[in-house]
Parts: sequence; structure tokens; C-alpha cells
Amino acid sequence: MKKKKQPWMKRRHRIIVPILKLVVGPLSRIRYGIRVEKFRNQGKRPYLILYNHQTAFDQFFVAMAFKGPVYYLASEDLFSKGWVSSLIRWLVAPIPIKKQTTDAKAVMTCMRVAKEGGTIAIAPEGNRTYSGRTEYINPAIVSLARHLKLPVAFLRIEGGYGVHPRWSDKVRRGKMRAYVSRVLETEELAAMSADDFYQAVCRELYVDEAVADAKFAGKNQAEYLERAMYVCPDCGIAPHESRGDIITCKSCGRQVRYLPTKELEGVGAKFPFRFVADWYEYQKDFVNKLDTLAMTEAPVATDTAALSEVMVYKNKKHLADSVSLSLYGDRLVLDEGKEGEWAIPFADASAFTVLGRNKLNIYYDDKVYQFKGDPHFNALKYVNFFYRFKNLERGDGESDFLGL
Repeated sequence: MKKKKQPWMKRRHRIIVPILKLVVGPLSRIRYGIRVEKFRNQGKRPYLILYNHQTAFDQFFVAMAFKGPVYYLASEDLFSKGWVSSLIRWLVAPIPIKKQTTDAKAVMTCMRVAKEGGTIAIAPEGNRTYSGRTEYINPAIVSLARHLKLPVAFLRIEGGYGVHPRWSDKVRRGKMRAYVSRVLETEELAAMSADDFYQAVCRELYVDEAVADAKFAGKNQAEYLERAMYVCPDCGIAPHESRGDIITCKSCGRQVRYLPTKELEGVGAKFPFRFVADWYEYQKDFVNKLDTLAMTEAPVATDTAALSEVMVYKNKKHLADSVSLSLYGDRLVLDEGKEGEWAIPFADASAFTVLGRNKLNIYYDDKVYQFKGDPHFNALKYVNFFYRFKNLERGDGESDFLGL
């Protein structure tokens, strides 16, 4: 006899969530200086909440704005931490999704929660911004929203990049704001074309923090900016290293200071970019002009990192404390020149993605491998090169999508 499927929504969630808010609310306000405006017109109906992704605490800001339990889409990494993941599942039951892949099971779970009357929250970017500007939004959100048939509430988060850039470990003193900017009723959504809805999502969630609109005070302002930046405007792809409020290109020695206003300032020479976002766009354009299919003779970059296999939705299996990584235009080679050398051809991998600040996940051969380098490790370049290769391989060299 087939076992009856248990409901996703549990009665305990209505008890646990308010208790968690009592703890997380004050902590968020103290740590991030955020002002969360409660959604006064929520009523008792469920919503699909779409929000832009700026900090590791964004899901808590969503919870502070809405009444009752909210069921979040969360990457598989959250569910691969053994007993910790089991506890999170029991407490708040987030909806697992495999990052940068088409995950039909996640869609079905969302529909299940919607039918049970639950509110669902999704960050359509799928990634926290590295630059302060909202990242690429996958058009697949249109189809999902139509299938869920819920009113859509857009929650804008502003100031998060200034307070806690993704590339930094440091939280700076500053101001943030989170608020519902617009609600699309189900009738409005049904009357809109797919493109009109997609444009509405992009418009409502777009935040550009490449403006000197406030000061964000703190020590070591530039620390770990090299997690995001790997292209020097003078010498191209090159390793960078930060110390205090200065980041230095290790190839040519060019130095740049990161200011509390989020602005960049050249040290000893003028720097061509005013904000990280401008430098970041230059970096993307640089990679999008490369013929990576021809970059197969010498590695573009090298690193070392610990290697684990992610047992999806279970735990992680540690494989090695340190492996060398050699990045080519068409592949990643591990422990090159050593007895255990092996390669991951881009053509055979299904996805590369960055998790957190600088962990690299690779989906290859029906497995998920995770690389975790030292605090200076730049995982982003591997993702960018992988997607540039995929674009060229498909004959879509004009696409500027590089994985984020």
C-alpha cells in the first residue's frame, strides 16, 4: 500500500517561526542596521515573495516583513550538513533546489506548498550580488509564478552591499532598508505577457548601489575583494591580494583603495573605475571577448583548495585537504603533473557555481564536487570561464551570461 504523503507545512512552524523572529529581529537590527517595513496589507492569504539578494541574512529580513511561516527556496548546500540540515528542515522546512540546474522536484515542491496555503520566498537571482547591482534573473521565474497562481509580493532590500559586500567577511556600520515595493494580484499576472512579467520582476528587484549615497564605516574595507576581482585593467587576468583598505594586483603592482563611500581610489595613479560595479562590468566584458576554446595550452590561473564530494541532501565526504587547480579555457585540471592528475572537461560538466563568499561547486559525472580554498580564493573566475566556454560551444558567443 502506497504511503500517504505528509503535508509540507507543519503546525509547529506557526509556533517556531514567531519565536525565531524574537531572536533574529533584534540581532538583525543590531548587526546590519536594517529597518524592515512590515507588510501591513498581507491579510491571511499566501504569497509568492520575490526578493533581491544582497546579504547572508536576507531570508530573515523577509521573515521580519511578513506574518507567519515563509517557505524559502534554498540551495542543496544547506541540506548537505548532516544533523544541522536535519534540524533546519525540522524547524522551518526550506524547499531544496539544486543551484544552476533545472530542478523539476523543487518546482513540484513549490506547487505542493502553494496548494497547502503556504507563502513561498524566492531570490530569482539565485546568487548574492558581488558588485552591488542586482545580478542576472533567470526567466524561468515567469513559468513558476504562473503555475503557483499566487499573488506576487516584491521585497526590495537596499543598502546590503554597503553594509556587507558578498566578497567581505566584515560587516560595516551603515543603514539598510527592506520593504514591499509592489504586489501583483493573480488577475494582473494572468493578464500580463511572459515578457511583461519578466520585465516587471527585473524592474522591481533591480538595485544599483554603485552610488556614493552614504558612508559605511569599518576596518579593512578592501579585505578579500580579490574573491570578486581577478582582471587588472593594466595586465589582464592576474592574482590580486588585499590588505586593510587596499587591493593590489600581484602581477603589475597596481594598488586601489576601497573607501567607506563604496568608491574606489587609485593609489599613486588614477584608477579607471569609480565603483566595484564598474570594475566588475569591465571584468565581465573582458572575459566575454576571450576565445576560451583556444586557451588550452597553458593554465589561465592556478590555485589550491580542499576537495569534498557533496552527497546531495545528506552530507559532505572529505576527499583531500589540498589539491592544485589549473584553469584552462576548456577544462579544469586537478593535481596537474602529479600521479593523481585528473581533468574536468567543461564540455562534460553540467554546471559550475559559487556558494557563499568563495566556495566552488562543480556538477560533473553525476556528482557534485566542492572546492574550498583559503580566504583569498577566487571561485568566480572558474564559473565565468565555464559559462564563457558553454556560450561559445553553443555558438552563442554574443551571450554575456557568465554564471551570475
